[in-house]
Amino acid sequence: MAALNVSKLPEGEAWLYEVKWDGYRALAAKDGSAVSLLSRKGNNLTRDYPEVVEAVQGIDAKTALLDGEIVALDEQGRPSFQMLQHRASLGKNRRVVYYAFDLLNLNGRDLRGLPLIDRKKLLAEIVAGSDVLFSPNLDGPTEILIEQVAKMKLEGLIAKRRDSTYEAGKRSGAWQKFKVNNEQELVIGGYRPDGKNFDALLVGYYQSQQLMFAGKVRAGFTPALRASVWKRIQTVQPLAKCPFVNLPNAKTGRWNEGVTAEDMAELRWLKPKEWTRDGSLRHSKFVALRDDKEPKEVVRE
Repeated sequence: MAALNVSKLPEGEAWLYEVKWDGYRALAAKDGSAVSLLSRKGNNLTRDYPEVVEAVQGIDAKTALLDGEIVALDEQGRPSFQMLQHRASLGKNRRVVYYAFDLLNLNGRDLRGLPLIDRKKLLAEIVAGSDVLFSPNLDGPTEILIEQVAKMKLEGLIAKRRDSTYEAGKRSGAWQKFKVNNEQELVIGGYRPDGKNFDALLVGYYQSQQLMFAGKVRAGFTPALRASVWKRIQTVQPLAKCPFVNLPNAKTGRWNEGVTAEDMAELRWLKPKEWTRDGSLRHSKFVALRDDKEPKEVVRE
């Protein structure tokens, strides 16, 4: 079940609120001592997160299907998507947890038709005493919740109707997401080469099924991260034709410097596949790649 992006949180007793965790969305299926983790694209994540598998093994259920988020925590206990992506290099210092926010099946009983508030009550009961973290309901006026989330430097909030059933694969509006920070997920469609690496990434978002150029990203790369991104670029199918429908454009504009007709000859184009997450493109900064979503899901937020 997907959440609808909104610019204002709904209010009233019909809604409950949760933290929007910055990680990988994953279903956790438990059958006895066997646990499997599946991404929203259906990829098997079980071997990648043994600590999550062990946590789910400890819940009080013979069989269960949980919905939640795999999250890496930094030294302050805040979610860090960048740490999650580079978890292999963290060794014993990594801390990866699973925040569960829904329960779809329990001991063979399909719970998707129950109201959310009832599903969460059962979820809280079975994860109590385990290492699975329960994503709690947040109380208080929305303006106070937004203020606190911003203060804690968390990604945002999710509003959910208390009586909502679980609509798998749908974005009905019964769940709504509100971003507090200024991050935007973007697709990489090209780059400016620089010897045996790249100087800048060209990124964009989809609008009416067309890839719109948003700007160039140069900042935020450590030498190791730049090398890692360049290695990934080598695996992406090159394109002879620019995938951005609004290039070339003026040299300057709303989205930072543009791309002139003269620039086009030196740029290299890629089949839109990879993701980047950055801030306002007036002062853009690269954070991390992600591949748990389809590129055409990337729209301007």
